[in-house]
Amino acid sequence: MNSERPTAGEAPTVAPPDPDPRKPRIALPPRACDCHAHICGPVARYAYYPKRLYTPPDALLPEYQHMLATLGVERAVLVQPSIYGTDNAAMLEAMRNGGPGFRGVAVLAEDVSDAELRALHGAGVRGVRVNIVDVGENKGVLPLAALERVARRIREFGWHMEFLLHADEFPDLDRTLGNFPVDVVFGHMGYVRSVPGAAAPGFQALLRLVKSGKAWVKLTAPYRISAQPMPHADIKAYAHALLDANPARVLWGTDWPHVMLKWPNPMPNDGGLCDLLGDWVTDAALRQRVLVDNPAQLYGFGR
Repeated sequence: MNSERPTAGEAPTVAPPDPDPRKPRIALPPRACDCHAHICGPVARYAYYPKRLYTPPDALLPEYQHMLATLGVERAVLVQPSIYGTDNAAMLEAMRNGGPGFRGVAVLAEDVSDAELRALHGAGVRGVRVNIVDVGENKGVLPLAALERVARRIREFGWHMEFLLHADEFPDLDRTLGNFPVDVVFGHMGYVRSVPGAAAPGFQALLRLVKSGKAWVKLTAPYRISAQPMPHADIKAYAHALLDANPARVLWGTDWPHVMLKWPNPMPNDGGLCDLLGDWVTDAALRQRVLVDNPAQLYGFGR
């Protein structure tokens, strides 16, 4: 593996996360799970993908675990960031050091072997990520036939496929993925735009997928899609619509270390993001489902 540092100017540098997370106003239930976070670095050991869109500072496991402890989160799902392409080594090391409360979502090369799939499953990987927003030559296009081939291979492991896409660009999303070989997961509430809002045909198609039980959606990264500052009031309708569609298919995560902030939003404090969940989900029983029960089912955590 190439261990050279990225050269200056390869991709814009992004800001580090807030190093002083504060305790949220709400008390999270035992075994709460952060279902979406990334580990970046150390850059001296893990080289970044040359065609990446950004260069993050090191955002390492000890700092991430400090944030989790401050929030009262006991479980975590690390998602392979685009900065590493298909080299999952940094994520796998963090999962190994994080212990049994960690799971992962990997990015696979087209020629991944059966042996590698088995090894990834043994390491705690439970899904495959597909990013068509900012990775690849055909952004915004779902290569459905190729994805179905991968899905049939991962089905025996009980994995899912996680998509980073703009749901509002896919008004037929429910028909496109309704018979997909495995469950599908969408990050950042479907990564829709705040305009035209929850009435957009693509978001309505996403709601139908969620209602059917085929799709899971993460209440993550409101700052990526909001046109308003914290507390991102224009995003609340999305969260409520997803919860109303099927509360058994909704997850939550921090998106730490917040590498793709939408300008001019400031770096959020993770305690504040947790408080947003408290505003969206005021019922304690529903928070238990979103934070504990749903992740336990999807990622195979013990109850």
